[in-house]
Amino acid sequence: MIAPAKRLMFLGTGSDVGKSVLAAAFCRILKQDGYRVAPFKAQNMALNSFITPEGGEMGRAQVVQAEAAGIAPHVDMNPILLKPTSHVGSQVIVRGKAIGNFSAAEYYQHKKNLVSVVRESFERLAQQVDVIVLEGAGSAVELNLKEHDLVNLAMAEMADAPCILVGDIDRGGIFAALLGSFMLMTPPEQERIIGFLVNKFRGDPQLFTNGVEIMESRSGRPVFGVIPYFDHIALPEEDSVALSRRMQQGVHAASGGNLAIGVVRLPFVSNYTDFDCFEQEPAVDLEYFNRPEQVFRFDAVILPGSKNTNEDLAYLQHTGMAEAIVAYYKSGGTVVGLCGGYQMLGLRVTDPHGVESRLDALSGLGLLDMDTEMFPEKITSQVDAVFLDHGGFSFRNAEHLPGYEIHMGRSVSQGSAQPLFRIIRRGGHPVDVLDGLSQPDGRVWGTYIHGIFDNDHFRRDFLHDLQRRSGRTNILSTAPFSYHQWKEEQFDRLAEQVRKHCDVERIYRLIGLS
Repeated sequence: MIAPAKRLMFLGTGSDVGKSVLAAAFCRILKQDGYRVAPFKAQNMALNSFITPEGGEMGRAQVVQAEAAGIAPHVDMNPILLKPTSHVGSQVIVRGKAIGNFSAAEYYQHKKNLVSVVRESFERLAQQVDVIVLEGAGSAVELNLKEHDLVNLAMAEMADAPCILVGDIDRGGIFAALLGSFMLMTPPEQERIIGFLVNKFRGDPQLFTNGVEIMESRSGRPVFGVIPYFDHIALPEEDSVALSRRMQQGVHAASGGNLAIGVVRLPFVSNYTDFDCFEQEPAVDLEYFNRPEQVFRFDAVILPGSKNTNEDLAYLQHTGMAEAIVAYYKSGGTVVGLCGGYQMLGLRVTDPHGVESRLDALSGLGLLDMDTEMFPEKITSQVDAVFLDHGGFSFRNAEHLPGYEIHMGRSVSQGSAQPLFRIIRRGGHPVDVLDGLSQPDGRVWGTYIHGIFDNDHFRRDFLHDLQRRSGRTNILSTAPFSYHQWKEEQFDRLAEQVRKHCDVERIYRLIGLS
């Protein structure tokens, strides 16, 4: 069946060249221009994921693009998600549900069975919207991987999609990257390329006029725009390249008297978008760190989610980070764990079924009186929760707290730790489930609920709690920061930036919109 929606696909000369951001920009531009638009990426590899209203798991990049498009995310937008569980293997998620852990070789053998899944998801989605904005992965011309391709030029052919090739001029070699990639394509593949975008340009674009002329004359394709490098717009990022870049740039904790929050950079860190909201709080300095001596710089230390809890727990113990975190707590610090990080705070983590690791049992940090066991069945659900008031906290807001769960483990209290939340809805259905645990003093707590800090009032209460414990006053402004409103403003700024430096109307004409 030939789907009626128009298509526009962004292919890249490599990873981290800006495909995801430009796809999000066009999702918002098309929405602003009155079109019903949806994103699509056949296969994504990322440790940051999200749970849809239906309980399906998908890559965070397509969630961001769906938000830019003003629609609810759905697993048809990302039918295959790979979540690395080791350096040579991944958990494979198909249409929102985990089907098992595969080595690269095993996955390549299985991949041919997924072509029909990708096609069906794409065609279903294309029946519902006016335009689909597709995104490739990494380099579009990895010749040794081409026979297994399901996300780049093979997807372009399946979708019959006009493509824009994106290159990152900031890393150098833009002519080799764009022209070289184009020339490595077969003639039918080249026919799909309607033009180029030069991304992340620093300086005066007029100085690159002759560069545009060279690319156009040698390829016979237009350069639709030279997009300046920008740092005044922020969008959630999903891969380890982006996180490593954040660590290299560094953040000076507690600058100007701000509250300092440190997130431990685990080898298999997942869903670190849980903390993007803190980066936008004017009174907070957020830093990702991986050295034990850095622990005592912070007002709070957070252990984030992990795709391999026992391997990351072993990492904390081997590097001395576990000992440092325990010492930090004993000295009066606040320690928080989310999902896998929550599991690490307990007495023991066992994985008798080998769900995530060959390490079947490890001692935890011992900061919460609980045991965790990994089970083959994965819990994936959107939830609504309420906070259970404890004397150790200054949290007083009674509003419902939406979030989502993604975990294989089940944690059970073994002592004095108290439940922290009551989940009242799971997957849209009423439930009564206790979640999370806290020590009575409120300085150690954890939860399975991702996105808990995206709730403005809860985040605000947490920060007030840190301010009280720090002995400082008047750090936080009186007006709470709206994370949702801030994200909408970022999408609009992104659309404005790309419109200004890209020939959008010409692209519209070439894909049949005008």
